[in-house]
Amino acid sequence: MLSQRVRELRLANSWSQVELATRLNIAKQTVSNWENDNIQPSIEMLIRLCRIFNVTTDYLLGLDDVPRISVEGLPAPVVAHLSLLIEDYRRGSAK
Repeated sequence: MLSQRVRELRLANSWSQVELATRLNIAKQTVSNWENDNIQPSIEMLIRLCRIFNVTTDYLLGLDDVPRISVEGLPAPVVAHLSLLIEDYRRGSAK
């Protein structure tokens, strides 16, 4: 599940394996190995992945199927705006 989620989240951000590796300061081969389920990231790297993708560890590990978006540290008006955007997408009115 982890390999799938890393790939899905990387592609959702329109990042290549090289771009993700650069953002994490690791080798591209490491990202490839994660996505091909050859190796697992360390706990430290798992936390970094969650932060860069803005998801919970439960989601990344496949224990939760609902991705969560952290709004921690954002001002209230921004959180309100994001909430409105989410509702617009749910109703299908956002383009």
